Amino acid sequence: MPVVSGSNSGALATALADELNWEHHPLEVRRFPDSEGYVRVPAESVEAVRSEPVVVVATTFPDSGIVEALLILEAIHDVRRGDMSNLKGEGADSLEKTGPGIFLAVPYFGYSRQDKRFQRGEVVSAKLLARLLTRCCDGMVVLDLHAPAVLEDLDVPVAFVSSMPEIANHLQSTVNPDFVLSPDKGAIERASHVAESIGCNFSYLEKIRIDAHTIEHKAKDLEVNGAIVAIVDDMISTGGTICKASDALRRQGAKEVHAACTHGLFTGGAITRLANHVDGVHATDSLPNPRSVVSGAPAIARGVIELLERVLGVNNKA
Repeated sequence: MPVVSGSNSGALATALADELNWEHHPLEVRRFPDSEGYVRVPAESVEAVRSEPVVVVATTFPDSGIVEALLILEAIHDVRRGDMSNLKGEGADSLEKTGPGIFLAVPYFGYSRQDKRFQRGEVVSAKLLARLLTRCCDGMVVLDLHAPAVLEDLDVPVAFVSSMPEIANHLQSTVNPDFVLSPDKGAIERASHVAESIGCNFSYLEKIRIDAHTIEHKAKDLEVNGAIVAIVDDMISTGGTICKASDALRRQGAKEVHAACTHGLFTGGAITRLANHVDGVHATDSLPNPRSVVSGAPAIARGVIELLERVLGVNNKA
């Protein structure tokens, strides 16, 4: 069965294909001089795309990734329905239509922060993006989405998967933390799963707003004197929250502080900033980043297997 990818997720798509024991088919993707994208299913991949279920691996970040994902899905959809018309007159214009079997795997779901309408007139961008992406697919796998509820009423099934088991294994084998901390209440479920897997203590920090410009992080039931602590979150962007959490831990005697996440955006000099506050940064490869040490492929493979069983009744244990 084929796993296809464009320009932004090739390495992860290859790892996913290996995890599933499938074949990776890179698509032809390039940019026109005005920066607009171009996508084509190569002739040597057409039969594979038409004959078996296909997984499209595409990260919707940055904005160009959204457009590329939409183009890839449309191209795969056309090939599977047999629309092969072309101005060069190559081959038959139409082929027999295949059945359902297009699955989209999104390692990092862009625009996931805007999952609610906080003020009148706002766009719930996560829901809009999901509707666009699922127009040409039969199911979607999303890795460590911050708020899964926003995608729960789509027209196609969604498999929500997490790399926290793999992150826990990595931390245990490399850092061996005594304590796992969630930087806020929003990451409690993920961080507590890591702590339970490792078998160590767990707590979280509460954000207390002092004034319009100052937030203080206060710990609950924290006993970290002399401990190695891992701060676990779904994503790290600027690193500001992690740095403040690390400072709070240091004040209470933590011996080492490490940061771990699924999605390493690391914007605005975050890597340099974090280096001044933590002893190590550990991320997955959901986004290309200099701290990717954990593969997201096993988690995504679990979602693909789930959708194959739910949508097509196929038992394809990896």
